[in-house]
Amino acid sequence: MPVPHTPPPIADEVTLARYPFLPQASEWIRGMALRHSINLDELLDGSWMDKARQRARLRLIDTVQSKEGVQVSGGDIHTEEGRIVEAFSFYYARLVVCASEDERLVARWAQAEAARAEQLLMLDAVNLPLVANTYVTELRLKESVAVPTMAASPSTPLRQRRQGTSDLWQIGLSDFIEICPKITGQRWRLPNADVEGGWVTLHNERQYASSAKLARLLRERIKAAVEADALEKMAEINTDLAVRLAEPVGMVRNLMASKASEAISLVGADETDWPPCMQKIVAELATGVNVNHFGRLFLASMASTLALPEESCVNFFRGAPDFSEGTTTYQVQHVYQHGYTPSGCGKLKINHNCPVLPGDNRTCDQSWMDHPLKYIRATQRWKRLTRPKAEPAPEANNSEKVNNTSDIVGDANK
Repeated sequence: MPVPHTPPPIADEVTLARYPFLPQASEWIRGMALRHSINLDELLDGSWMDKARQRARLRLIDTVQSKEGVQVSGGDIHTEEGRIVEAFSFYYARLVVCASEDERLVARWAQAEAARAEQLLMLDAVNLPLVANTYVTELRLKESVAVPTMAASPSTPLRQRRQGTSDLWQIGLSDFIEICPKITGQRWRLPNADVEGGWVTLHNERQYASSAKLARLLRERIKAAVEADALEKMAEINTDLAVRLAEPVGMVRNLMASKASEAISLVGADETDWPPCMQKIVAELATGVNVNHFGRLFLASMASTLALPEESCVNFFRGAPDFSEGTTTYQVQHVYQHGYTPSGCGKLKINHNCPVLPGDNRTCDQSWMDHPLKYIRATQRWKRLTRPKAEPAPEANNSEKVNNTSDIVGDANK
């Protein structure tokens, strides 16, 4: 189900500054740039845009380092200067991620901005319907037995709004089916949903209000829109602009590399033995990418087969945007107890978890290479053959288990 072609109009400048990714915000930001003579040179190097660039750097740092995404707190958007800082900091951050030419960073940034929006929308009863109708085709308020207990307008600070908790939202079945596969948790599975007449009711729970559930669904649509917009604009980055943005791009890339190294060093195994697919998933989870279910199950089954400690496997998932200690521990224990077999290369490619293209990796290019465990066996065999004779061989432990996986690999490829 596509997003609405004609989003509802939003005139309030505070709302547009709070959600600068909205399609309704583009025209307002262009008008503000004309009024205040803000061009590309001013945004990149001008002294007046110093605060916007500083706020953008914080947005980018939060993108990599914060599990909650970009922090909500920014400037005072109830002033003209605060609105300028918030709006143009978003634009500057987008320029940086586009200049990086790193689609993984673009996805992580979109996820972080969407997570920030979710936090805001959970508190923003006034603007929730406007934002929802921007990204959801079929939406209706089934009932609302309580309303904000004080007069509220879109410009009212969120901290000053007292909201009712009895709003009960319904979303169209088509929208629900399209969005929910990207969200983990049993409540988001269609067999567990309350469906009637083509509508899914988002029931209030004790610690999860209907409005919060709607905000969670919107997060996925916002992420997709922000990511698609950035990928489209990535093609517009020329060499001159890339050079001018080299410093902030380098800063973000270094943060990403550091985060990935931290994840890989969680276990004592030599990460150079791991296949590229495993390293890709570990690195993506460490930087907050919402890896799909197939990729998560593959990583857990690989960790189990390699006899990595369950705690180390759980640690791989700590950077995931929906990480839950209890849920992840339970699911990892289930994989370890039932001895799941890691999937082969064919299934990894079909499910978009193989990062290797022909010519990228000599081992992966071999005609017999059809399973990640074969990759590990080949890598370890090569190390043994090339190891200086005086150097003692390491203890077998995990390697021994990997070298005895021929039957497992054969089963996986049937």
